[in-house]
Amino acid sequence: MPSSKKVAWSQLKVGIMSMIALALLAVLIFLMTGADNPFEDKATLYTYMQDSAAMTEGSAVRLNGILIGKLKRIQLSGEKDNNRAVRMTLQVDKKYLAMVPADSLIGFSAENVLGSKFLNIKRGAATKPVQDGGELRAKDEKDFLEVVQSAMPLLESLQSILGRIDKVVGQVESGRGSIGKLLYDEALYTKVNTVLDDVHKVTSAVSEGKGTIGHLLYDEGLYTDLRKTMQRVDTLAAGLEQGQGTAGKLLKDPALYDELRKSSSELRILVADLNAAKGTAGKLLKDDTLHQRLTATLDKVNTTIDRINGGQGTIGQLMVNPALYESLTATSVEIKSMMKDFRANPKKFLTIQLKLF
Repeated sequence: MPSSKKVAWSQLKVGIMSMIALALLAVLIFLMTGADNPFEDKATLYTYMQDSAAMTEGSAVRLNGILIGKLKRIQLSGEKDNNRAVRMTLQVDKKYLAMVPADSLIGFSAENVLGSKFLNIKRGAATKPVQDGGELRAKDEKDFLEVVQSAMPLLESLQSILGRIDKVVGQVESGRGSIGKLLYDEALYTKVNTVLDDVHKVTSAVSEGKGTIGHLLYDEGLYTDLRKTMQRVDTLAAGLEQGQGTAGKLLKDPALYDELRKSSSELRILVADLNAAKGTAGKLLKDDTLHQRLTATLDKVNTTIDRINGGQGTIGQLMVNPALYESLTATSVEIKSMMKDFRANPKKFLTIQLKLF
């Protein structure tokens, strides 16, 4: 039988181990749940908002995203100002008060659109920190639910687009439409294979040097002719560079260049003289008196032509009088007849008769 001392010692060891286990369990629970450190000094801050946005007590309070405390209490303030309708009590670690300027702003935030909400403090620029029991000014911002609701039309549009895409994909999978036929039509697949076979035959023929393209690629004679042609072109270009032939002289002969410059200078002088109304051509271009004389002469010519067309004068009668035309025609005929007789018997016309009275 064990002694009473050994039993008591065993019971003491079991109790100590149980207390250590409970302490470790409490530490693990504290670390896993993020509960308040009971050994840290706490400070209380207040803020007033228009709406609680469905926040719950115990929600996290963060300073620029870093956890510094929790939301202790949410209640109605009873004030008439709607912007201060809800009073929120914040419990934060006292060591962080010196890092929170008095002009800092607090507002709602969330890990994502559907994530849990928390209060986030954006640090201000004041040199004086907020005091224990002080108030933080709330940011004027929309509730997350309002943001989500404002995004609903966009989500509905995206859903509609996805529905249309699903219909298109369904049509393609069923073999309808151009893309569906390209993917599922056996006849089209056969045609494409046939075309590819034809292309393969053409490429094979080209590779074997058959046909026009094959000869262009593989015919040594054509290659030789092309090289000869290129050599001739090179020779021609060399001749041009050396100033040979008419084209070479045009490119390289400085005398021809000087003549062209001289001709160009003379042409500029001629144009300048024309613009200055020098010479006959210049006066024709610039002299108003000569222009008036030419205009008057043309007017007289037009008047004369009108008179001729009207049958006035000898020339007008010749133009419009048929009797005069017929007389001239008869006279021409008689002259032709007389000339014919003269050629046939010139003595008849050259005999001189002398008569005495």
